[in-house]
Amino acid sequence: MNKNVLLRVLTSLVCIVLGMIIGQYLLYKNADINKYIPIPVYPQSEQNKLQLVFDQIRENYVDPVNIDSLVEKTIPFVLEELDPHSIYIQAEDMEQANEAIEGNFDGVGITFNMPNDTVLVINVISGGPSERAGIHAGDRIITVDDSLIAGQKTKQDNVVKMLRGKTGTQVTVGIQRVGEPNLIYFPITRSKIPVKSIDVAYMLNEHTGYIRLSKFSKSSHFEFLKAASALQEKGMKNLIFDLRSNTGGLLDQAFEIANEFLPYGSLIVYTEGRARKRQDLYANGQGRLQHINVAVLTDEISASASEIVAGALQDNDRGLIVGLRTFGKGLVQEPINFSDNSGLRLTVARYYTPTGRSIQKPYGKDRNYEEDIYQRYLHGEFMEADSVKQDTIQRYTTPGGKIVYGGGGIAPDVFVPNDTTGRNEYFIQVSRKNLIYRYAIQFSDQHRAEINNIHTLDSLRKFYTAFDLLKQFTGYTTQQRIKPKPGELKQCKHLIENLLKAYIGRNTPLDDEGFYPFIGNIDNTLLQAVKELEKNVK
Repeated sequence: MNKNVLLRVLTSLVCIVLGMIIGQYLLYKNADINKYIPIPVYPQSEQNKLQLVFDQIRENYVDPVNIDSLVEKTIPFVLEELDPHSIYIQAEDMEQANEAIEGNFDGVGITFNMPNDTVLVINVISGGPSERAGIHAGDRIITVDDSLIAGQKTKQDNVVKMLRGKTGTQVTVGIQRVGEPNLIYFPITRSKIPVKSIDVAYMLNEHTGYIRLSKFSKSSHFEFLKAASALQEKGMKNLIFDLRSNTGGLLDQAFEIANEFLPYGSLIVYTEGRARKRQDLYANGQGRLQHINVAVLTDEISASASEIVAGALQDNDRGLIVGLRTFGKGLVQEPINFSDNSGLRLTVARYYTPTGRSIQKPYGKDRNYEEDIYQRYLHGEFMEADSVKQDTIQRYTTPGGKIVYGGGGIAPDVFVPNDTTGRNEYFIQVSRKNLIYRYAIQFSDQHRAEINNIHTLDSLRKFYTAFDLLKQFTGYTTQQRIKPKPGELKQCKHLIENLLKAYIGRNTPLDDEGFYPFIGNIDNTLLQAVKELEKNVK
């Protein structure tokens, strides 16, 4: 139910109640004065108007009404009047809302995609229930329990709901496997599945490591330290910390990670609200990466906890921010849970970077908060540094003398525009039809036995040397009636080859470790960050 409809429903209900009260008053007014009973007036200190409305509907409305349902629909309407991030979570949605933060969920332990309206198992989590049951990468799930899901245009969210369930419960999947004529049925006993925060960590070159963090959950700091320590053992002097598309999470995890880079006494972040006194969080001087050169990659989706880390390093002159301006979410939500397992995420404070910047972008009735990123695109902010719109009146100075600005998000020290190199007509056509991904899946199926035995990046690279992937791919697109014009293939060759290798690599046991190294070869922001950091290597 949208806001306008809900408002009309509530208005109608209030009118009904008022009509009943006025009718009673007129009836009593025309009767014998000795029989007049005055209408009670409830002091607002005892009951608020909204509660009075619900009470009157419950007691006096002409037909039975589900008051609980009305309350569920009213709460989100009330919260919409506050800010964009105060939300109500219904009981049935609370478990899923907590998964990213808690760092685990109950399920079967696979990653999958749905090309051609069929669930394709991309990878099986090591040691998880699906691996124990015998599911392999490349299997296609045709049935879940008694339900046919292949070829039924089943939504991916619905498939997730069917596969997930409480630990200890069982689900049976019907599998179509290459080389097997009939479906194979596997009963799987669900269990706790860890949700990792670190997508990938590896050495880009002799000096520079790369860590990509997708979320700030309870395990993020532990995972980050483990990844960084492994890279230091390999000789890392520079670190590229990728927070692109990271929408945030737990404040304490952002603090702990920023603390690893900063010397004792450095202010990392402070929070303050009407009912919350200012709270300053300082580095304890025990960080294990204080002497590592660092660049943080950001984009327009990087938000909240990501902005805390980026702002702390930028304002302390500790690292370079490379990429695009961040989202601009500087509001702190506090969880409030109810006895029925529903709850609020209520904004109680703002957080500020060390120089005093509130990075929350403007919001209110006169601003379309949801379309802010689209407006940035229209304004040209993703292509030109001069198009970045911030409030230049809110000027702040770092200890090193650098000027930074408030007004919404963290602007990068090194702006890197969206890269359109090589994106010619042929590339656009095959991308629109998703042919690069579809061919990677077809290739993976044809070589399933080989790629399922690839466990290192070096062996994956060696595997690719036996194939002319670009030639095979153009043959595939020709069958789809898309042929490159003279000169087009040379322009987009680098893009297509690396995308093919990345998608195939993700179909190996390496998963993301076989994906990101090839994506990195065509990642303009990452390549620029490498150049910036290499300047400091002695």
